[in-house]
Amino acid sequence: QVQLVESGGGLVQPGGSLRLSCAASGSIFSINAMGWYRQAPGKQRELVAVITRSGSTNYADSVKGRFTISRANTKNTVYLQMNSLKPEDTAVYYCNQKIRRTPVEYEYDYWGQGTQVTVSL
Repeated sequence: QVQLVESGGGLVQPGGSLRLSCAASGSIFSINAMGWYRQAPGKQRELVAVITRSGSTNYADSVKGRFTISRANTKNTVYLQMNSLKPEDTAVYYCNQKIRRTPVEYEYDYWGQGTQVTVSL
């Protein structure tokens, strides 16, 4: 069984910063890509950032230059450093990890429980 636990959300003023973390635990053989998604009220879930096993990254245009995704492979953890936050960044943020539990198993998508980020005065 695999579990992803997120932390780091909260309330922050515009222009402020937050750092999200997502740690995977359980029966894990390998982890491929890791990513962060977000869903604002009334909107579809959207990709925020993704990082491959080798460290290549990709970002949504709306967060380029402000957010940084990183990972610690030895800790099965992915991070999202969010700077210069704007009210439109307000959403529930979900982490995603593509995990293979055994050498012979396909990789599957696992999701965190979601953490609320609110940017407001």
